[in-house]
Amino acid sequence: MFLLRVRRALVALALMAPAVASAGFADVLDTPASQSPLASRGLLNGLALAGKRVVAVGQRGQVVYSDDAGANWRQASVPVASDLVAVNFPTPQQGWAVGHDGVVLHSSDGGATWVRQLDGRHVGQLMMEQLRARAARGELGGSEDAARVLDEAGRIAAQGAENPFLDVWFADEHNGFIVGAFNLIFRTTDGGNSWVSWFDRTENPDSLHLYAVRGIGTDVYIAGEQGLLLKLDRATDRFKALGTPYKGTYFGIVGTSDAVIVYGLRGNAYRSADGGAHWQAVDTGIQEGLTGSTAFGAQELALVSQAGSLLLSRDSGAHFQLYRQPRPVPTSAVAVAGDAIVTAGALGVKTQPSHRDGQEATQ
Repeated sequence: MFLLRVRRALVALALMAPAVASAGFADVLDTPASQSPLASRGLLNGLALAGKRVVAVGQRGQVVYSDDAGANWRQASVPVASDLVAVNFPTPQQGWAVGHDGVVLHSSDGGATWVRQLDGRHVGQLMMEQLRARAARGELGGSEDAARVLDEAGRIAAQGAENPFLDVWFADEHNGFIVGAFNLIFRTTDGGNSWVSWFDRTENPDSLHLYAVRGIGTDVYIAGEQGLLLKLDRATDRFKALGTPYKGTYFGIVGTSDAVIVYGLRGNAYRSADGGAHWQAVDTGIQEGLTGSTAFGAQELALVSQAGSLLLSRDSGAHFQLYRQPRPVPTSAVAVAGDAIVTAGALGVKTQPSHRDGQEATQ
């Protein structure tokens, strides 16, 4: 009799467990980012300048900003607790951040407060509705081509909110792109009030991940895995593939009016001075993955690595030198605010002098 009562109790507990777990579960897309005095010291993945303000985004929806070149930080109000990966401000007030769970956030006050514009619960449906409409109008090519695009897009859409957006870039406060895993790409021309899928407008037949999107001069580039590099053809509104010497993953793009640099795994970086027609290897002097970059001044560039290396160039990426740092830490992003270099990574944000006055700061 005792054993029977025990078994009944265990069965009751087993039946109750899902309900208890369900009651305690909070979707990160419905949970505001928690406020913490240590937010600027946690894992931060992306940096951007909003005018003179520095904005950093990272784990669990944390966003911090500084108005004194990184000396002091304040935490922003964010409506989600999803991990944020990248941020971009085309103007001092208007900015966008993207990340896991297909989240897209917008700020109209320089990064102090954020609102959601899109998330992964709606990305797949939006993409499929638009692609089916194009197929019906014959815009996806013949029936076989249309079926291939719809099948591949449908497979990705069925995965729901699990696929992240990995980068965002806006030309101005109206026109921008977001890119992500498995060829996810959307464009907006109205500041994110509406988004249009460009899934069918990339030369990426294997649906490789798109890690970075960036405008360099009048051109727009996308970098991805397995040596994928795309350039916007404005005449056809399509991203067309460029050939490069490297078949490993590219994590980012940076450049000046003179040249564009693509970079990725094992310290690999390549430079083109003719819009991507020809490429030359750049001697970075390191073997770890390059993870972030920024352009500042007319010809100055900075690269950072997953091991914490900081590389500086004063000639549009033709040459880089290693910046001396006392205690390098894994780094994912870099920005230059005034005379300070601000980096973000595993231990939050840190600042150091840029030595733009000509003092020797490299080795």
